[in-house]
Amino acid sequence: MADEPGQPPALTQLALAEQSIVGATAQNVTPFDVSGGTDAEGKPLPVDYNRLVEEYGTKKIDHALLVRFEHVTGHKPHRFMRRGLVFSHRELDLILNRHERGQPFFLYTGRGPSSDSMHIGHTVPFEFTKWLQEVFDVPLVIMLTDDEKYIFNQGLELDDVQKFTRQNAKDIISIGFDVKKTFIFSDLEFVGGPFYHNIVKISKHISLNQAQHTFGFNNSDNIGKHHFCAVQSASSFATSFPAIFGTDQKKASSIPCLIPCAIDQDAYFRITRDVAPRLKYPKPALIHSTFLPALQGAGTKMSASKDHTSIFMKDTPKQIKDKINKHAFSGGQDTKELQEELGGDPEVDISFQYLKFMLDDDEELENIRVAYRTGKMLTGTLKQKIIKVLQDYVKGFQERKGKTTDEVVDEFMRPRKLDFRGNPNPVQPAAQNV
Repeated sequence: MADEPGQPPALTQLALAEQSIVGATAQNVTPFDVSGGTDAEGKPLPVDYNRLVEEYGTKKIDHALLVRFEHVTGHKPHRFMRRGLVFSHRELDLILNRHERGQPFFLYTGRGPSSDSMHIGHTVPFEFTKWLQEVFDVPLVIMLTDDEKYIFNQGLELDDVQKFTRQNAKDIISIGFDVKKTFIFSDLEFVGGPFYHNIVKISKHISLNQAQHTFGFNNSDNIGKHHFCAVQSASSFATSFPAIFGTDQKKASSIPCLIPCAIDQDAYFRITRDVAPRLKYPKPALIHSTFLPALQGAGTKMSASKDHTSIFMKDTPKQIKDKINKHAFSGGQDTKELQEELGGDPEVDISFQYLKFMLDDDEELENIRVAYRTGKMLTGTLKQKIIKVLQDYVKGFQERKGKTTDEVVDEFMRPRKLDFRGNPNPVQPAAQNV
């Protein structure tokens, strides 16, 4: 597969190369598994995001791009962007150019419904997507890949994933998305017509060897796994959604999308970007986030199937408190005296890392970091802060979810025309001298 310069080698090749490090295990970041690897002593390592940027051939979100973002949108960049939690992109600069000129684009993101409740590792990225939608005033499509979860998990039945889909849709809606601008759909229920036409077109350009090379599949993996990339790719193209973008194929086929996603999903969209020009579609742009680590610390990722790794959106205040106190990895010292003398390490402390995601006030966050680093704040105090923040966040979510009826879910999942304005004050490109 050829995309842009810097196209990474296959995931399997990277893993094999890393195994040469004696005594260590490889960093492994794929759509199916995330691990920072371990050092020679078996200690978990954080994910090396700079390395991923180099291997995947993406671009870092630098200061110049943040300045450009604020200039074009009139909005201060989101705290995720300011703090490097959203750190990498593919052609976000081109999307900003379009927005500046008043040219249309849409947002696309998704969720694989593998359990009946989402956790904060799921909802926090959706909060960022919601913010992007509000800043740009553009339509958003949210793909619920219930077909993928069934295909990749031998223990799930179709009835299971369909129930999870409905519950996850309610969770996503409860983040606060605008029904007038948002379409949520289940693959099992929606795929057909123009959407399926694009799946067929895409699949014609992805070879078996390409799917295996990119995702590490082998001949024992079912054909659904090999084919799913074509399904996930189809949401990248406006022609898949005639209810939103109209039936004029020429007009719709010129509208690109911006995909906010975690960096592990990039493999799917490298293939999409490779195929798009062959179909005379624009390449999707991407904006990549880091992972909210599991409670156990660096190099881990929250798991919907492992309750002790995550704060779930159905958790009670007591459960949140108990999980943080019992499971949240601490960067503090073993005793109060040592903490006051030596200080703690906020860069590995899970309570502080969660505050980086949750607290919007940069000055407050920096004060906490310095106090913890210099020993003026104890681990218990830091944990109390994140417990309160998480309890308030989950409580607000649960209150909104209590008002999200089946009728509301039905409306979000009904194919329909969406209401959006884009940039109300576009800047026209300067006329060219002949």
